[in-house]
Amino acid sequence: MSAENGTPATPTDGPRPEPIRFFGTTWLNHDNGYTARRIGVAIGSLATAVVSCLVLRLAYQGLQIAAIGGFVSLLMIAMFAICSAMAFRHTWDGFTRRPDPDRQASLRSLLTIGFVGSLLAYFFRSLTEAPGERLHRDEYEAARKHHEKRTTRRSGNPSRKRRRA
Repeated sequence: MSAENGTPATPTDGPRPEPIRFFGTTWLNHDNGYTARRIGVAIGSLATAVVSCLVLRLAYQGLQIAAIGGFVSLLMIAMFAICSAMAFRHTWDGFTRRPDPDRQASLRSLLTIGFVGSLLAYFFRSLTEAPGERLHRDEYEAARKHHEKRTTRRSGNPSRKRRRA
């Protein structure tokens, strides 16, 4: 922290931390309301998942009223359950490693159907850290080490180096 104005001190050169949705760069030092944001994200994602399940329940009741048959109702339940499980796993894995863009594009519709699983993954991860914090922290630390190594490798002008006799 800077003593003059209370703003976080950031290095002027070298890598900068990548912001995380809802957290910005507060994940780096766990400052500026980081804990409150984590609590808010956890509550928000859980509340959204609950409301989404209620909406899905209304859709299911609509299918029952339409009397389309037990087989179609079973298919709908299986589809949402499987898609939610796959979306949970995909979202959870995305917190620890960068997803492949081609695979992400091909799974977009599946992830849309299984949105409840993604919301639950977000909820469970926010109980321990900002979702994606470990990935961002590892990448930032590696970039800092690389920058430090690169900038401290050479010091001074090599042409002015004294020769040993």
